[in-house]
Amino acid sequence: MKKFTKVIAAVLALTFIVTAFAACSGGSKAKVKVIDFNLTTENYAFGVDKAQPELLTSVNEFIAEIKENGKFDEICNKYFGNGTPTPVTSATLDDSKDQLLVATNAAFAPFEYTEGDKFLGIDMEIAALLAEKLGKELVIQNMDFDSVCLSVGQHKSDIAMAGLTINEKREQYVTFSDAYYEASQKLIVPADNTEFDACKSADEIMTILNAKDKAATKIGYQSGTTAEFFVKGDADWEFDGLPAQGVNYKNGSLAVQDLINGNLTYVIIDSAPASFITETINELA
Repeated sequence: MKKFTKVIAAVLALTFIVTAFAACSGGSKAKVKVIDFNLTTENYAFGVDKAQPELLTSVNEFIAEIKENGKFDEICNKYFGNGTPTPVTSATLDDSKDQLLVATNAAFAPFEYTEGDKFLGIDMEIAALLAEKLGKELVIQNMDFDSVCLSVGQHKSDIAMAGLTINEKREQYVTFSDAYYEASQKLIVPADNTEFDACKSADEIMTILNAKDKAATKIGYQSGTTAEFFVKGDADWEFDGLPAQGVNYKNGSLAVQDLINGNLTYVIIDSAPASFITETINELA
């Protein structure tokens, strides 16, 4: 993927905390930076209702189609390149209509976020195209990330589209589609942090992190995401965990704000949101 360009003005309304970023950015220097090594390798997929195998087939065919015809790259270019994002409107839930119910957590830019009553992001634009392909009206159900797969598992939503990493634990609730995006976890530190500057690999970063004093190290992450399992450790995810106190946040932006405020040592979140959030903050600095 191309390196992020300047974040569009709409992104500044990503969450209410952006106002706080502006308020606390009195200087002209960058506040935070991303350590540019992938700590993990993951694949994103959509989580489909287990009771709808025909929908899974349609979704997989659709993913293959937009990959082949270039539509997926076109959408990504709107968020990683020089394209212009297309806002997506959600219909109102109506049992009398043929609707596609999409569960998401719209606080995970550039995959899903809001501007006013509109949804933006890679997943949201794919959702709009998928609903059109299926001849259904799109209903986007915005909820906490922890509830996304559960909602589909309880048949309250048809499909989860929320930057989901494929994992056996989530497969208790959903059937994953074919992968559509390769992701990773990255480390965010204060801009004046130099302890990782000499690192030439993710292994060297992990050596430094694993040598930390748990009592003195706090790492923030978005609740329920891969980063939480990476920090805390989880056998199902095959993560050993880190010697640190994990701190949950509703979204990555809140975690980064607390890092700036001096309440965290580091933040670990998915690579695309990491770049998105840090560039937004630093442009306001």
